[in-house]
This record gives sequence, C-alpha cells and structure tokens, in this order.
Amino acid sequence: MKLAILGGGGVRMPAFVRAVLSGGANVFDEISLFEPDPARRQTTGRLAVELAGLLGYPGTVTQTADADEAFSGASFVFSAIRVGGDQGRVIDEQVALRRGLVGQETTGPGGAAMALRTIPVVLSYCERLARCSPGAVLINFTNPAGIITQALSLYGEVPAVGVCDTPNGTLERLGEFLGAEREAVRSEYSGLNHLGWITSFRVEGEERIGELLERYEELRHFDHRFAAFDTDMVQRVGALPTEYVFYYYDSRRYVTGVAHAGSSRGQDVLRLNEELLGGIARAFEKGDVEDAWATYSLLLGVRRDTYMRTDTEGENHQTEARSLLTAEGPAPLAEAQIGGYEGVALQVIAGLSSRRPANVIVNTRNGSSMPFLEADDVVEVPSLVDGSGIQPRAAGDLPRSARGLVTQMKEYERTLVEAAVTGNAELAQIALSLHPLVPGITEARELLSEYRQLHGADLAYLS
Repeated sequence: MKLAILGGGGVRMPAFVRAVLSGGANVFDEISLFEPDPARRQTTGRLAVELAGLLGYPGTVTQTADADEAFSGASFVFSAIRVGGDQGRVIDEQVALRRGLVGQETTGPGGAAMALRTIPVVLSYCERLARCSPGAVLINFTNPAGIITQALSLYGEVPAVGVCDTPNGTLERLGEFLGAEREAVRSEYSGLNHLGWITSFRVEGEERIGELLERYEELRHFDHRFAAFDTDMVQRVGALPTEYVFYYYDSRRYVTGVAHAGSSRGQDVLRLNEELLGGIARAFEKGDVEDAWATYSLLLGVRRDTYMRTDTEGENHQTEARSLLTAEGPAPLAEAQIGGYEGVALQVIAGLSSRRPANVIVNTRNGSSMPFLEADDVVEVPSLVDGSGIQPRAAGDLPRSARGLVTQMKEYERTLVEAAVTGNAELAQIALSLHPLVPGITEARELLSEYRQLHGADLAYLS
C-alpha cells in the first residue's frame, strides 16, 4: 500500500515517519514525500528518508517534486501544506493583532486568510489525484482543517476526511486525571474542528462529567490546556471545552498575552523552523543522520512543549523547554509511541482498508449526527470507520451557548468556502464579517483588503 504526503518536507514529517516505522504500525510499501521546495527536500525530507533506512526500511520512504509521481498508485494521501509558508502565517496573525483581534492560524481573521489561500490549491491537487489514483482517499491535516475539509467534501473530486489530535489528546488527559484506563472510558464529544466540547465522560459505565466540572479548578493545575479557561464559566456552560475554544471565550486575554510576550506564536515558529532547517543542514554537512536527528528532536520538542503557551500565558517558555530537552537528550530513534495526529490518521487508514474497524473522532459530513446543522456540513464527531466508509455517530447534545457558536461558525465556514471556490471577494468579506471574532462588515473589508495586499499572488484570484 502506498501513502503520498502533500507537504512531505514539513517539519513534522520526520517525526511522523519515525513514529510509523518504529512504532509497529507500518503498513506501507512506499511513503512518497511530495515537496517542491529543494531546501526542505535536502533537510527534513532527507532526514525522513535516512531515518527509514536506519530503522530497517530502506527504500520505503522516497521524495519527489512531481505531484503526479507522488500520487500515482497511492491508496491514501495526507495533505499537510502551508500555502504562503511560515511568513504567510505571521502576516495572518499580525494583520489581526494590529487591530486588537485574535490573530491565530486557524481561528478568526488569520484562519480566514489561510483558508482563502489554501482552498484553491488543495482542490487543484484533488483534480490531479483523481486523474492519477481515482480510488485514493485524502486525509486532511492542512489547517484550518475543518474549513479545508468542508471545501474538499463539497467540491473535491476524491473522498476526504479531516483529522486532528486535539479532542483525543483532551480525552486522554481527562482519563489520566481520573486515573482511568483508556479501555474503561466512554465519552461524548461534538462540535467543529477547534470548536468542540466534551459532554459526557463515563468510566466503567459511571458518568463522571459532573465530577470533572466540579473539580475543574484542579484540572486547571493538572494540564495547561485546561488552565486557559475560567472555572466559573466552564461550570456555567456545563461541558468541557477543548483548548481552541479559548480564543472565543477569552479573546482579550490572548491579545494581551501576545502583546506582553512581544512575539506571536507564528513569529516564534518561524524562527524555530529556520533554526531547525539550518541545524539539520549543518548536521548533515558535518555528521550523519543521527546528528541530524539530535538537532531536529531538540527543536521540534521545543516547538511541541511551548505550544499555545504564548497565547494563554503571555510567555513562550522556550528557555525552560530548551534546558529540559537538552538535559534529556534526543529521543531514542527506535522507541516511538503512535499518538497525536499520526495515530488518528493510522486508525482511519486501518478502518477504511478493512484491517481494523475503529471509532475515531474525525471531521466528516454531518448526516444527522448534529441535527441543528445541514447534512452536508462537515462536523467533528466520533465516527465508525470501516471498509464501508465513515459513519458519524449521533453526537451528544451540546449546551445552548455552544450550539449558538457552532451554528454561527458553520455559516461563516460555508460562506468562506463558497467565496474561495467562486473567487468572489465581496462574498469573502461577508464571510469574514460573520465570524464571531470579527466586529462587523467594515472591519472585515479592511482586513481582507490588507490581506490581499500583503499576500499578493496567493489571493490575486479574488475579484
């Protein structure tokens, strides 16, 4: 079975390859990394290829700058691209932040700008994929994942599903907080990508969601993803929000935090990625794949361990993370646990290829799982994934305030997708004005005007 990866030179791809090949989950005869950027092919791409050889799978991972070559014969395609690169993300954030608005890569104006740049590109790749491998399934990691998957579902020429590790990561930490074995937990979760809530958490048949709400102040000290929220507000809502709901519940705190830190997450990631790519290149010049892995492991770990810290705490904590990770040393090459987004994606593949049916939280067509939305809206809900496809389960009943946010966000998403597909700039402005974090059409027009100016060719199709 062949897996093709759009964005195969991305900074997370060597870690993905290592986890798949060393974690006992490899089901691929070939993993083809499509990467048009030569610098990334020579750094992160080369590291992924050489890691495969070191782990006993020489020749399994290949690289190409030709999308048709990557797609040909593929059963599955992972999409993990960033149109406009890291600098595009910085623009997305800063245009919003200068106006005192949330400037996050998936949420608010920044997410809208990223989606508008990305949707036409992903759909064009779908056309090529449909020609090269019409039976392939596209698994979308590309952010903003919910909107991109909505566009793929409505207009793509291949089957598509979106994956994200945020819900699963939250559920795992709740189980650890209660000391519950994973197999003993049954939960209910629903919403949109980066806008979801846990409405039930049963351990060995006993409902514990009330206890989790009552003990929320303890949860805030247990894990940073819960610390972002106000205890009284969460208890009033009556469901446990996943981490990205923070941007809706406390947008002023985010804006203030970034100002205090003096640098947005996108700026931090830009610098980290430049350091990472340069470090890998120098390691290969002076040493071998193990030297390159040591450099990569450290800097990717810093990026992982400082995730959302600037946004919620006003401090990126990179100094502490570097110190701890340097003391620990690089992660052993042959020791990997399948988790995160790669774990979710591999569960989807195992289910769709009829090897092992799975219940997985994915972004897929709603059907009737969330009855207050349209059947073809893409939602994030637990689904049965097997050889017959993806069947979303009936979702837990969201609190009224959450339903209101989801309804408004879905109207924004659908309108933005339509604007991207038709190239209608006026419709894109209207879509942006519908976002709950944008204060009206006048602000939306000014935002989009500046985005079009700064992103140049990437948004030139809008008229």
